[in-house]
Amino acid sequence: MSVGSTPTAHAARDLTGVTELRAGVYMFFDLVMAGIDVCTVDDIALGVLTNVIGHQPAKGWTMIDAGWMALSRDRGTAAQDVDHGYGLVCDEKGRVLPDLIVSSANQEHGIVSLRPGAEGPMPDLPVGTRLRILPNHACATAAQHDRYNVLPQDGGPMQTWHRFGGW
Repeated sequence: MSVGSTPTAHAARDLTGVTELRAGVYMFFDLVMAGIDVCTVDDIALGVLTNVIGHQPAKGWTMIDAGWMALSRDRGTAAQDVDHGYGLVCDEKGRVLPDLIVSSANQEHGIVSLRPGAEGPMPDLPVGTRLRILPNHACATAAQHDRYNVLPQDGGPMQTWHRFGGW
């Protein structure tokens, strides 16, 4: 008997008779899981570090060097109450920058802009600014990379974990 999903893994208390539990994005969480109240945005443990590479002020765009090859094409939040585009934008330390999303992505580049309906100006993000993008779907994003750069909560040195690839 095989069951699985992150909500199941998170909430199950009795798995009598179950021989396999496929936990999904349980160890990372993501914006889809936050959108269905399985976790909070602060619980998301996976992000993609990117750099600001340019601006188009007339369009309200900030360009980054992470497109769908780094973030994935997954638009899992598009049908939820809050659509995060291709990902939610944070500063380098992981603090959410209010109302900023990756609104568009091509293969190598993304466009950061204010989410629809947001008021106020775009923040000043000079070329070279490092941003962290939280993913819609952690599995799809993680699959795009060959390793994880792990930042310990205690502030210790970064570790590199190489991931398994293939089936």
